[in-house]
Amino acid sequence: MASTTFSGPVTSTNGFVGAVTGNTTGGIDASAGYVILYSTTAAAIADIDDAVNTSDKQAGTIVFDTTNSKLKIATGDAAADTWVDADGSNAVTPS
Repeated sequence: MASTTFSGPVTSTNGFVGAVTGNTTGGIDASAGYVILYSTTAAAIADIDDAVNTSDKQAGTIVFDTTNSKLKIATGDAAADTWVDADGSNAVTPS
């Protein structure tokens, strides 16, 4: 199996071949033409001590809020940085 290291976005004109798997704490798992996002509850998103706020969070991180069935996007990498709905509304500030 061949491997390579690179930076920047990956563009595929014919779809992914095989599986692309991210870190073991959630990350990204793209295989067979779909992407699985990390999902968690609204309570966890609002909890400053929850792993969703303390581990691998950075501006642009996307999680699926299972309580409200919405995508939430982090505005920064600090545990107290807000999460907003995908349309930019409804900010949640962890505390």
